[in-house]
Amino acid sequence: MYQRPQHIMSRMAQDYQVLFLEEPALSDSPRIWLESLPQACGVTVLVPHLPLQMQPDQVIAAQRTLLDGFMDAQQFGDLLLWYFTPMSLVFTDHLRAQVTIFDCMDELSAFKDAPPELVEQEQALMKRADVVFTGGFSLWEAKRLQHANAHSMPSSVDIGHFAAARNVLAVPEDQQCIPHPRLGYFGVIDERFDIELIREVAESQPTWQIILIGPVVKIDPATLPHMDNVHYLGSKPYRDLPAYLSGWDVALMPFALNDSTRFISPTKTPEYLAGGCPVVSTRIADVVRTYGESGVVAIADDTDAFVRAIREALAHRDPADFLRKVDAVLAGESWDNTCAAMKAQIGLVTIGEQTQCLG
Repeated sequence: MYQRPQHIMSRMAQDYQVLFLEEPALSDSPRIWLESLPQACGVTVLVPHLPLQMQPDQVIAAQRTLLDGFMDAQQFGDLLLWYFTPMSLVFTDHLRAQVTIFDCMDELSAFKDAPPELVEQEQALMKRADVVFTGGFSLWEAKRLQHANAHSMPSSVDIGHFAAARNVLAVPEDQQCIPHPRLGYFGVIDERFDIELIREVAESQPTWQIILIGPVVKIDPATLPHMDNVHYLGSKPYRDLPAYLSGWDVALMPFALNDSTRFISPTKTPEYLAGGCPVVSTRIADVVRTYGESGVVAIADDTDAFVRAIREALAHRDPADFLRKVDAVLAGESWDNTCAAMKAQIGLVTIGEQTQCLG
């Protein structure tokens, strides 16, 4: 999925040579090698290919060896290490970096199946990092006590990309036969997703069509609601999301309220809004803080309130007035501005033109 890391690194590539190290691709092949994939945005994606039967300590050692070999062969200059997860520290802690950044997107230790050593590794990364960014204000409130140079850098939006949804776009083939009203969601479907809320909405309003776009991970698909008015369309390319959004009547943020959602700041909120779609959300702290007072996002505390908010959004649409409010709320929001603020905080202008950014 095209998310915060991709947005940030593609923009950093405008000024720096960026290497983006992916998680290992495991297979039955005994061959150990590093695949280098240059992207159109200027980022080079590095994918370690490792045997499936490798033990965890062997995986760490192999990644370290592959990365060292690649770095030695390229003869890079100054290095900027950018971590999106503390789990990468175990095979990069020997690298000498001019600046080390920890971009803390979520409270990963609260996620389902999080490895027990994650907390210890995050503490180690906090000690090494020169600067810490957080994906939202609530997370910054928690992390600022752990690092003296922590800054809230909420995920932003490519307004131009999603504003295309304000116009009538060609309807994607798998959405064409779904009648209105369409209530849509795009994003990962995991333990943060309120399955029962969607089930109850679908059961109580059988004429409403609920469209869910994104991968199902870390939860059993059998637990998801399977009804005629709930449509699972799977993962879609980032470039196609505005076309789906253009055909929705209301966009949904049906997040459960639990430990894994306590600090989230969903990127989809400004993306939905940039597309001109009314949004109904559960009471996520950063959503309420950023968008609740303006009224561009309706906040609901239970199923009945969620249904009422959707019904109101369907019945009382004034597109011109809504878009004026949205544009005022989103004014100044962009990934370009977020990256510029990040660069200012880490002082990239003083590092030098030959700096290598490894994310």
